[in-house]
Amino acid sequence: MALTAGIVGLPNVGKSTLFNAITQAGAEAANYPFATIDPNVGIVEVPDNRLNTLTQLVKPKKTVPTAFEFTDIAGIVKGASKGEGLGNQFLSHIRQVDAICQVVRCFQDENITHVSGKIDPIDDMEIINLELILADLETVNKRYQRVEKMARQKDKEALAEFNVLSVLKEGLESEKPVRALDFTEDQEKIVKGLHLLTSKPMLYVANVSEDEVADPDANEYVQKVKDYAAKEDAEVIVICAKIEEEISELDQDEKEMFLDELGIAESGLDKLIKASYSLLGLATYFTAGEQEVRAWTFRQGIKAPQAAGVIHTDFERGFIRAETVSYDDLVDAGSMNQARENGKVRLEGKEYIVQDGDVIHFRFNV
Repeated sequence: MALTAGIVGLPNVGKSTLFNAITQAGAEAANYPFATIDPNVGIVEVPDNRLNTLTQLVKPKKTVPTAFEFTDIAGIVKGASKGEGLGNQFLSHIRQVDAICQVVRCFQDENITHVSGKIDPIDDMEIINLELILADLETVNKRYQRVEKMARQKDKEALAEFNVLSVLKEGLESEKPVRALDFTEDQEKIVKGLHLLTSKPMLYVANVSEDEVADPDANEYVQKVKDYAAKEDAEVIVICAKIEEEISELDQDEKEMFLDELGIAESGLDKLIKASYSLLGLATYFTAGEQEVRAWTFRQGIKAPQAAGVIHTDFERGFIRAETVSYDDLVDAGSMNQARENGKVRLEGKEYIVQDGDVIHFRFNV
């Protein structure tokens, strides 16, 4: 499931440093099918302690975590929606990602100049968000003019789209992102078809200095970012991109010691991966056998055949049933055989909605 989050930000906010950390800490491409990637795409493993526990339980020949993609998007400047700087490249790249991680500078450093000449995270956020809104408004206005003529002729589909475009136009002109507007389920389908930039979920990444990473709440810029994000119900992750780049070069034991010395329970990159995963409504199910224990990414709310299709299209096409046990029940039992004896292993059919943490063995026939 090739879902990706795009990393955006103004120049000199730490975007490239963070992406370097992501690529250096990247998953081994050989573990993942079709892992040929562009230079600006980094694949990272999704941290999940459940996978380690299942490995200890099952003792497979190999363990394969699920992965997530981050795309480093060309830097943005004021006027990008009109083609300033690398504006057109920025907009085309951001259309291809599923979610946006906006890196915001929350640190002082005289050696790193800010594009605006001052540290003001709110101004930085508003520059990027406004450029995305202006780009969407241009898209909506072009479509609005076309559909308006058809709507006047009482075309049913055109009328439905015109009503949606009218709400979008009014919202964007009021500088509201599309994700903040309310639509019915049918209207959402129309919105989705427009591929608007501000319809994508947004996560803010507050980049702080090495001295402040252990106590980010003491940073006045971080609090401003959190207050701003709260208005659009967005999450804020606090990291120090410089530290993340250093950590990415260490092995697991060294990494844990380094974090412990800094007084940090979890690396910023791990927090970012988990938050991006959650932002896209993703979850994990597991397959567990002697050959391998493996984590699989799926969209929350899908049924068993579609989840089987994540492994292979044949699994979905020939789906018979899903032999399922929850992670907690399997761990409590200590083995699959004991879980069966406890009555915790279920046979689920085509209408079963897969849950995060399910351990599944798919039965299929093609």
